[in-house]
Amino acid sequence: MPVPDFVLALRTHVGHSPLWLPAVTAVVLRGDEVLLIQRSDSLAWTPVTGIVDPGEQPAVAAAREVAEETGVRVEIESLAWVNASGLTVHVNGDEVYYLDHLFRCRYLSGTAHVADEESVEVAWFPLKQLPPMDPVYQERIGCAVEGHPKTRFEHDMAEAT
Repeated sequence: MPVPDFVLALRTHVGHSPLWLPAVTAVVLRGDEVLLIQRSDSLAWTPVTGIVDPGEQPAVAAAREVAEETGVRVEIESLAWVNASGLTVHVNGDEVYYLDHLFRCRYLSGTAHVADEESVEVAWFPLKQLPPMDPVYQERIGCAVEGHPKTRFEHDMAEAT
């Protein structure tokens, strides 16, 4: 997965130490189908994810990531969930905590295809026939599909004390 230039610059100062980064997950829906990518680094199936660039609005980042990775144009329908991830340790040793903004997106146009080096496959899946995937992504898809009128926020205060 290509690392954004601003993260590479930060890493020259902090090495592999944990960074706090804003991120997006875009659950793209087309009727009863969801758009998924098969990641090139792990071969795992996931919705489109990415890092928000400095000064970029998260919703803009979600639409940008979908276009860059799949060639599909979307409309952002809602912010479905905001949550902080646990520590992620990437294969190169970089440690990151992500503040993820989960967006429900509606397909507008474009033929889904592998559009960059971040994935090896891009495909539409019926919501009732998803490929095996990490439970966190299943939960994100479920949250977006649910279409609750209010954004989901985590309220686990035990971690704050």
